[in-house]
Amino acid sequence: MMRRRDFLQTSLTFGAAAMSWMVLPPMSARAADSDLVEVTLEARPYRYPHITGANFNGLAFNGRVPGPLLRVRYGQTFRARFLNHSGGPSTIHWHGMILPNDMDGVPYVTQPPVPNGGEFIYTYKPDPPGFRWYHSHVGDQDARGLFGAFIVEDPREPRADVEVVLVLHDIPDMHSLWAAIDGKSDALMNVPPGLNMNGMHAMPAMRGMAKRMKPMPMSDEVKYLSHCVSGAAYPHTRPIIVKVGQTVRLRILNASPTLTHYVRLAGHKLRVTHSDGNLLPRAVTVDALRIGVAERYDAWFEVTRPGAWLLESLMGEVHDHRQAVLIRTADAANHPPEVPPPSLAGAQLFTYLLAGQGEPMPSGVHDPFGPANVRKTLLLGGGKPGDPHWTIDGKIWPHTPKIDVRRDDYVQIHFKNPTDMDHPMHLHGHVFELVEVSGQRLKYPLPKDTTLVPAGSTATWRFLANSPPGRWVLHCHNLVHLMDGMMTEVDYVQRT
Repeated sequence: MMRRRDFLQTSLTFGAAAMSWMVLPPMSARAADSDLVEVTLEARPYRYPHITGANFNGLAFNGRVPGPLLRVRYGQTFRARFLNHSGGPSTIHWHGMILPNDMDGVPYVTQPPVPNGGEFIYTYKPDPPGFRWYHSHVGDQDARGLFGAFIVEDPREPRADVEVVLVLHDIPDMHSLWAAIDGKSDALMNVPPGLNMNGMHAMPAMRGMAKRMKPMPMSDEVKYLSHCVSGAAYPHTRPIIVKVGQTVRLRILNASPTLTHYVRLAGHKLRVTHSDGNLLPRAVTVDALRIGVAERYDAWFEVTRPGAWLLESLMGEVHDHRQAVLIRTADAANHPPEVPPPSLAGAQLFTYLLAGQGEPMPSGVHDPFGPANVRKTLLLGGGKPGDPHWTIDGKIWPHTPKIDVRRDDYVQIHFKNPTDMDHPMHLHGHVFELVEVSGQRLKYPLPKDTTLVPAGSTATWRFLANSPPGRWVLHCHNLVHLMDGMMTEVDYVQRT
């Protein structure tokens, strides 16, 4: 007879994989009532199928990209048995989770990497609730396919009529990726049309980006073979079937190695309620989402009429295999879908300043964000021709300056970014508040674990150091910049 534990493990390892990118049904009472959720995640070489539009030998968890969609109820204990047959050392990082430091999955920092043929048990209580994800933290393995979505269900939250998880991922030309890591790429930028005509040229946060609007080769850019949504490229993505009168919740993850994505749904506006799985202080309604690498957004819309609409990540390049998914009512199976405008000119984008209601910094105020025990300014650098290094305070990992904190310290980190690249900076093991962007204070600080620090500008984080003690890395989530050294640590030390 199958034990309860075996049933849950089997259903999550295989059943969840079969629905890893589509509509989420309510959790069954059996799954929600258990105190322990167990899964097995096995990393192996993987040949990408034709529906991705790429001829690519990568890696996968449990035989598919993205890996199984993991779901737990907040308060359950989660145990993952990781079997590594990737061909090299590997780990799993649980992105956005506050968990024991030795479960964080950073090689040579929180654990030795798991050797090929080895295994490791990750056990913790997933926290906080919301949209998290998981991925390898070794080399280029996440770019090759070792990633997946993780939902920590909050029983206090109301459900939408239809809930969907969508993972945006891009399949790289590995020669181009490694050329970018070496600072010798000739790949072109991929920026959607109209971006510099959306009022962004007037905003300090976008000035550096505006300089890079014209497609031109950049030494750190990557060529991509295809752009996918949850394991397929349009028109091979599976349609989402909805009914008139339903409310739809889209949980969208950008798992790209390097690309910021701009997502728009034809014929609809999107009401954004969560960022990185965390409830925003106020919902905002926009035409399109701007999603940095590793960011997640929960966006809602209502189906008010029958029809078919394309949800698409807009690209600067023309590609046969589009990063899009069809959303339609049952009676519109043979209708050509409405498509988003190809240009972002005039579109209202989700921005931190919009969501947080940016306002001028108060003059003459010593602590505009509140008192802090630890203040640190980090200077982001790199990207010079012929130099592959991406730096923090002029140093590359592991020689970057570390940030020492003590438990219950209030910590303020101010980023200065004089480079011409936005940097998606991520702090492990914490949820921080984004309190400033481009010299403007946010009236409503945004709870985040990853933020784009705008090119040629600034951003400021604030958090309470109340996570489990240990070494928590802070790094750029652009894989090229991470591998070229843009990483440091927040280290918990004992009070003396």
